[in-house]
Amino acid sequence: MTTTPTDPRRPRRADRRKPQRHSRRRNWPGGLAGWIWLVIVAVPLYWTLITSLKAQSRYYASNPLVPSADPTLDNYRLVIESDFLRYFVNSVVVTAGAVVPAVVFSFMAAYAIVRGWRMRVLRATNGLFLMGLAIPLQATIIPVYLIIIKLHLYDNLLALILPSIAFAIPLSVLVLANFVRDVPNELFDSMRVDGATEWTTLWRLAAPLTRPAILTVTIFNALTIWNGFLLPLVLTQSPERRTLPLALWSFQGQYGVNVPAVLAAVVLTTLPLLVLYAFGRRQLLSGLTAGFSR
Repeated sequence: MTTTPTDPRRPRRADRRKPQRHSRRRNWPGGLAGWIWLVIVAVPLYWTLITSLKAQSRYYASNPLVPSADPTLDNYRLVIESDFLRYFVNSVVVTAGAVVPAVVFSFMAAYAIVRGWRMRVLRATNGLFLMGLAIPLQATIIPVYLIIIKLHLYDNLLALILPSIAFAIPLSVLVLANFVRDVPNELFDSMRVDGATEWTTLWRLAAPLTRPAILTVTIFNALTIWNGFLLPLVLTQSPERRTLPLALWSFQGQYGVNVPAVLAAVVLTTLPLLVLYAFGRRQLLSGLTAGFSR
């Protein structure tokens, strides 16, 4: 048995491979800017929360940034007793009644525009949707008011739902169409070979693959409609038809010097948004991971 001598001056192949060290540079300006932005966002939230737990008699006599030694829930009790639950129900009805039809119609319109792009009618419809993005709500409030008066819907929750649907559709169609366009055509062709109709392909193929976009559009429209102030201000009159943003404005008039009560109303108005964001964020991440795991 013969062995081949190795040259000691020749380094081995394993020895020649030196591990590459990646130098990490700390971004001190970016980190400092992040901490400054965190303070800017957190301090108003902290002040709002601790002030809502203070008594009105001790608000001006205490430090605004120091929590109360004996916090109280009287401000929240006062807000809830002032028909706050009715305003909350009105906001839920308007938001759900506008978001669900807007998202469903926008998804079907986006699918039709992407799949039937060669049809001139669908191209013209897409152009109309894009034109709707350039028209702000403030520029159309007078025509919307006149249309609502002609339809005898003034001072009705339906008067808030219909315009909200119309203004939510253009951006929703644009976002959903971009996601539907990313779905491979081979998948649509395979569904067609299997004998699936366009309706089945829409809900069995396009909807699951574009679920992150649908959730994103739903959350965005829900936040926008929930915070809407101009439409309730112009299209409603009676206190029974007020939504939370308009009711919050009325609280500021009713409790002009009671700052803790106003901030308690702000906290109660913001809580549903935080819950929706937490729920939507979790669902959005699960949808993205499910899409990558396929």
